[in-house]
Amino acid sequence: MSTRKRSGSGTKQPKEKIVYIFESLFRGEDVVRGYNNFWNELFLITPPSLEILDTEIQQLDDLKMCAAKPNIILVVKKCIEMLDSDNPKRVNNSLITLSSLTFALCRKYSVTQETSENYLEYVVAEAEDEIKSLIDKIKVLLSESDESSFYCIKFLLPILITNSCGRNKIMEYIMAANNLFEPLKKILSDPTQRLKYGNDIVILLTLLVNYRKSDRTNPYAVQLSLLDDEFALHGFGQIISTTLFEFIRLQSTNDVTTHNNSWISSFSSIVGNIFLSEEIDGKSQNIRQNTVLLLALYEAVHLNRNFITTLATTHTETSTAPSDLLSNSDVLPEVQTAPMLEASQYPTNLIVAVFQYCSVVMADHKNDNSLTNLKLCFIVLTCISEDQYANSMMHNLTFQVFLNKAHMRHRKVTSDRFSKPQPLAATLLDLLTEFIVTHLLKKFPMEHYLLCIGIIQRIIIYQKRCRIRLMYPWKSVWTAIISMLKFIMCQEQQLVKKMNIFNLLTKV
Repeated sequence: MSTRKRSGSGTKQPKEKIVYIFESLFRGEDVVRGYNNFWNELFLITPPSLEILDTEIQQLDDLKMCAAKPNIILVVKKCIEMLDSDNPKRVNNSLITLSSLTFALCRKYSVTQETSENYLEYVVAEAEDEIKSLIDKIKVLLSESDESSFYCIKFLLPILITNSCGRNKIMEYIMAANNLFEPLKKILSDPTQRLKYGNDIVILLTLLVNYRKSDRTNPYAVQLSLLDDEFALHGFGQIISTTLFEFIRLQSTNDVTTHNNSWISSFSSIVGNIFLSEEIDGKSQNIRQNTVLLLALYEAVHLNRNFITTLATTHTETSTAPSDLLSNSDVLPEVQTAPMLEASQYPTNLIVAVFQYCSVVMADHKNDNSLTNLKLCFIVLTCISEDQYANSMMHNLTFQVFLNKAHMRHRKVTSDRFSKPQPLAATLLDLLTEFIVTHLLKKFPMEHYLLCIGIIQRIIIYQKRCRIRLMYPWKSVWTAIISMLKFIMCQEQQLVKKMNIFNLLTKV
């Protein structure tokens, strides 16, 4: 089995007794024989760390896993039984063991979806009654201590994330129980718990809401659509806006530092990008992690009309973003002060966060993850522009918004990083105009342009319906659209082979 060394020394660190016990369990040995009080004593011992347990699980091949499966199921059952204990230490240790073991097993079998599903089917078949009772116990534990809530969340996330939501057996029990929405809502309403677990709660709710919603009535989607608790709604929106603003701050700090460096640094960056793959790029990683939050924002805007007021809720300052999402941003320079940080002195809201995030992602033309995120942003903006009340707010609320602009050879880089105070609808038109001008590429993003033109149409329709006119230099919009038409005409022979350009032309 694995051995571990003390950090900074060459001597081996002796294993703890609990590690030897789990090694014996994973070898398929009967360690319970002769010990009547084995499990009560086991859960009084601090369980092995996630790293140790994960290492032991990953070392098991198929043959060893077959031998270990009965003991693994036994450990899962005993962990669930121990949740009824009156001893808080036993409850916490059983939760730690259950969450760590679940994470390690899901990670081991996440390579092939078929194998992962077989494992879940095996667990459900052997411990069906225990898993059903576990869902009820999780509801109670989520409402108790912070530590219990933490490990309940860490148990649920690997199960829901590692496996396909549409074919996840445990999700069926969660849907049938339909008892997790209220405790999750309570955590969102509590500022202290929201700061600790809010990001994970939003991910959990998003996964639950999207479970087979196309072919059946999803109870969590129904409850989200009826949610009218202002504290929970504002907490939901604050988690999303805080994370987006933190991403914007990091990327803008990186841009400022890069612009202040010499041409040697630029050359080094170009050479470095040749050898760095996309998978290890910090910005790409953060963009992929933000996708689930954008999906959560879409579900909230699409399902809950009460959430529209949350979009316009003004925040004078933002909270610290959860470190979980941005833990892989080591490639970004840690600069204490930068011009972009001055944005915190301006009032902001969730719509401003989406606008600024779009502008940052939009500037990255070559990254497929950025285009995917941008498409999701445009879908969210489409839902917002379709709502008359949201449109009214965008035409009446005035904010000073920073929009990142891509560097292009035919225009100068402006030193003023902030636009003048103007209605949010005008800022949205600036954003859409910027997209039209900067994405006239041979790899033409047709879906993005259809969404972009659709949003502009909805803004104009709202103004015509309400008989108002936005004070905006419309010439820039028409110039951008005409440039797009000229580009399509010049590239017609190439584009017509790949996509239906007439669908876009008829909208224009």
